[in-house]
Amino acid sequence: MGNVAEFAARLKKRRSARLPPRRTWRTVPSMLLRCRDRIVHFPRRPLVMGIINLNDDSFSGDGTLQVEEALERARCMTADGADVIDVGGESARTNRVAVPPEEEVRRVLPFIERFLTERETWSRRDEEQLMPPLLSVNTWRPAVVAPLLAAGAELLNDMGALPDNANARLAARHGTGLLIMHSVGQPKEAHTEVRWRDVVAEQLQFFTRKMAQAEEAGVSREALILDPGLDFAKQSGDSLRLLRGADKIVALGRPVLMPVSRKTVIGDVLGLPDPRERDPGTWASLVAGVRRGVAIFRVHAVHEAASCVRVAWEIERQRR
Repeated sequence: MGNVAEFAARLKKRRSARLPPRRTWRTVPSMLLRCRDRIVHFPRRPLVMGIINLNDDSFSGDGTLQVEEALERARCMTADGADVIDVGGESARTNRVAVPPEEEVRRVLPFIERFLTERETWSRRDEEQLMPPLLSVNTWRPAVVAPLLAAGAELLNDMGALPDNANARLAARHGTGLLIMHSVGQPKEAHTEVRWRDVVAEQLQFFTRKMAQAEEAGVSREALILDPGLDFAKQSGDSLRLLRGADKIVALGRPVLMPVSRKTVIGDVLGLPDPRERDPGTWASLVAGVRRGVAIFRVHAVHEAASCVRVAWEIERQRR
């Protein structure tokens, strides 16, 4: 009997040595996110960021130039489960002329003023949702950033990859959160020729440098969010490897935002050129992100995404 028990113990030890460590919800770092006077504690259910495009050339075909319509969409997204509303007055689509800074401000500023007044009266989907929803602005030029943060935006979603300290200083001045997106070169220009030997290792180095740069400019580390920048200066294989290796970026200790909604990488995998047909692929990517500790998901179809994230999160929590 003793020999059998000893053999069983040795066999169990060998099998355990060959198995990878189990991922659990507890791999999400314990941390704070500060956006002005708002504080979000992690680990918690991942946040859902709803996209509002105040422009007429959104790649997903959901743009509008009407502030009233944009506000109604934001209200509906909040009722559907959005924790954050991300508004932008210029599409990130490449090989298009940039919107003049004064026009971008003209589009977004009235939305911010109305949003901050009206959001207090909006309804939420459940008790775990952030209320009122955080307000994020998606832009990159300091001439636009300055008036939008002065108007009260709580998070700067900077798609410019911090080429200098100008936007970081503005974020520090207003105490807003600062999202750092990985990319190369100038926004609004295609960088399809870029190739990465190891895109995850590159991002670990990039974010380490950029976090130090932001802190030197006066931004608290607790105000920083990291965005791998799927599809920006990346091949589809790079974006897939970033989804698979997101837990390595999460290990840097700051919330990671995954902007995977309707991305080109999903269209390439599924053979779907129309972004509006890519939502099922988006849901699969959300589940992969939840399992790897991603803290925020930027999406177009909020109701379905919030449902997907909620179920995936509850499944992971049962693995404690």
